[in-house]
Amino acid sequence: MKDELNGTGGGNLLRLLLEFQQAEVDGAALYRKIASRVPDEKNRRIILLIADDEAKHASAMCSYTRKELQPNRLKVMVYAVTNFFLGYTFTIKLMERSEVDIKSRYNEMEDVALAEASPDVAAAIERILSDEERHENILLDMLKEERVSYIGSTVLGMNDALVELSGALAGYTLAMKDTKLISMAGLITGFSATLSMAASGYLSARAAGDKNAVKASIYTGIAYLLTIALLILPYLLAGRDEYIGALLCTMAIAIGIIAYLNWYISVALDRSFKSGFMMMASLSVGVALLSFILGMAVKNLLGIEL
Repeated sequence: MKDELNGTGGGNLLRLLLEFQQAEVDGAALYRKIASRVPDEKNRRIILLIADDEAKHASAMCSYTRKELQPNRLKVMVYAVTNFFLGYTFTIKLMERSEVDIKSRYNEMEDVALAEASPDVAAAIERILSDEERHENILLDMLKEERVSYIGSTVLGMNDALVELSGALAGYTLAMKDTKLISMAGLITGFSATLSMAASGYLSARAAGDKNAVKASIYTGIAYLLTIALLILPYLLAGRDEYIGALLCTMAIAIGIIAYLNWYISVALDRSFKSGFMMMASLSVGVALLSFILGMAVKNLLGIEL
């Protein structure tokens, strides 16, 4: 069979099969490494089933390529770090996304390369791809990770903090023109809003009949508090008269947080990154701009000089 693949068109197919085989070998190693860190027995079994599927697919491809491949250590390490910080549901879905490019390139070459190689190879690879897509999608839907279950609470906390505090800081900036005063006002506002947001999250979850209302409020509060800390940081680090620069840095951080949050959601929950990012960014920047203008108007109207 390898001799067939090394023919005129088969050489291209062999290289492609080796790419697929490497991806499956890497996938099997990655899934097993992820499973070793999953505390929940049910989720661990699901991830190990996916690892077994990847290993079977790699073995099937090996029967055509006649070459044993080893996992890419750097790739395994990168995904292991991602798993540690962002969770296994996100990491697994990110891994699945990375295989799409290989599959699409395979489909582009299918008519030419497979026609010049062997119909048996084409049929076998089609079965592998069909089996992988069908079974892994079912298994991925079965995964239940706590941090993904509470992503709604996290989004609620971060989104409210972005809109409210970025707007408040923009308003304070022209009204006070002193980064230390702005920081103090922002910290007071932010801390009070964190307690209020956590309490609101608890009451909302409890009213909806959520048995884990306390945990939902904790996720909401932590997300709110972390966002506030990042937004106020430029004012804490800047000189007293560098308030405009601090505001620009704060808005850049806000855009970065929005980009990260929507990237996470787009991968973990299969949502559109562009629409979510544009909506949140427009809302935050718009509120900040209006608050900036309002701060200037209120200061002039009241005739206050700080």
